[in-house]
Amino acid sequence: MVENAIREQYQELDLNEPSNIDKVQLSKEQFASGLLKSILFTAIAIFVFFVPITVGGESGVAFGFIYNFFIDVLGDVGLWLITILITVNAVVSFYGKFVAAPDSKLGEYYGHDSVFHPIFYSLGAVFTVVYSLHATVASFTGPEWIVGPGTGGTVIPAIVVGVAWIIPVGAFFMPFLLSYGGIDFIGAVLEPIMRPIFKVPGKSAVDAISSFVSSSSMAVIITSRLYRTNNYTKREASVIATCFSAVSVGFAVLVIGTAGLGDHFLKVYFSSFIAAFLISIVLVRIPPLSRKPDVYHNGRLQTEEDRVSEAKFELGIFKRGIERAAKRAYLAEPLSKEIISCLKDGYSVLPKVLTLLAGVGTSGLIIAEYTPLFEYLGMVFTPLLNLLQVPNAVEIAPSIPVGIAEMFLPVLLIADKVEVLDIGARYFVTALSMVQIIFFSETIVVMIATRLPIKLWELVTCFFLRTLIAIPIIALMMHMLF
Repeated sequence: MVENAIREQYQELDLNEPSNIDKVQLSKEQFASGLLKSILFTAIAIFVFFVPITVGGESGVAFGFIYNFFIDVLGDVGLWLITILITVNAVVSFYGKFVAAPDSKLGEYYGHDSVFHPIFYSLGAVFTVVYSLHATVASFTGPEWIVGPGTGGTVIPAIVVGVAWIIPVGAFFMPFLLSYGGIDFIGAVLEPIMRPIFKVPGKSAVDAISSFVSSSSMAVIITSRLYRTNNYTKREASVIATCFSAVSVGFAVLVIGTAGLGDHFLKVYFSSFIAAFLISIVLVRIPPLSRKPDVYHNGRLQTEEDRVSEAKFELGIFKRGIERAAKRAYLAEPLSKEIISCLKDGYSVLPKVLTLLAGVGTSGLIIAEYTPLFEYLGMVFTPLLNLLQVPNAVEIAPSIPVGIAEMFLPVLLIADKVEVLDIGARYFVTALSMVQIIFFSETIVVMIATRLPIKLWELVTCFFLRTLIAIPIIALMMHMLF
């Protein structure tokens, strides 16, 4: 009850603004209560999202084991529940977009979609139904171009089904990470690093870490929630989503192993990690990201004071972070309310995210697998690879643009040539695919479906800019390491 009274006392202040949270005054007992709550809930979040554990001989984070548990337990039933959800979304989207009144629930839900969304929803429904029939009905055999391992056989069971549980499980645990002060502490401590180097708040480091240890989808969802709660401006949210939604460690193991570089995992992974941040330093300073407005979701313009007031190291930086964490935790809504709020947000985007993942992701892989489009695009990069003395330039050039369809595709294209390709060429393809991070089969779709303030053409532009900046960096690292 005391928490409610204090919350009402400061209700006119936007407590997502760090300078406002600093104005909150708590008694010693209230401060101790808030600090204890912050430590407890943040510890739970750290364990769930970031601490590697081993279960049954497999290593990963608890978050991964939890959502994989639901996938394994439900099996084909879960696949068909997802298929039904995707199909219903595709059918209802036409009514919501073109028939429903703008102020109706369906009109509001689908009104922001483009006229092309229902088409991609329909493709997603068709691909998912065909794959589900192929996977569960013995007498039905789907066409290879839809259900093959290079197309729908990769997107639907590995990505669509995975994200179907990543979103609700992640939403359940997200309040532990975002609502009880942990992110405020990290933001205060890392602001002097993140703000001058990457032009984003210190708390954005949480998004980057969640990418590396859990999934890129989870990082995008965290970014979207922080943007909608006025923690990030439009520019900051766009930068964070396109620069820090990196490949998780678990998936990196698979990618690096497929390229025959398992014995060099640490070299490949950490060099890619460094390259990703070097690329981001450049990308945030050039269009289209640099031209995004520094306006919060509620319309408030970010001031110069907001940006520079804490972008320096000082003795009180840890004390300020601890104070903010304690105040945030003390004033937060009860855990049940925070969880319900996050679950509502998660389930509100789930139908669109899954349907677009199936439609756009599978379509992209079909184009990559069955058309020469990316081979032609790859020819553009061959002279540059030759200039940088990258071995097997002609053979690996098509893998460069194909990463926009699915980040695993570049390595899949060379998987059957591992024995004949130079190790430097294999490193180049693998590292480059891991730092491109913007691809249709997952991250682009999640960014659009969660309505982050970035357009499709801007995402495609960012992909090619990241690629062009990355090529000389990865080539230099290749010559240094191999």
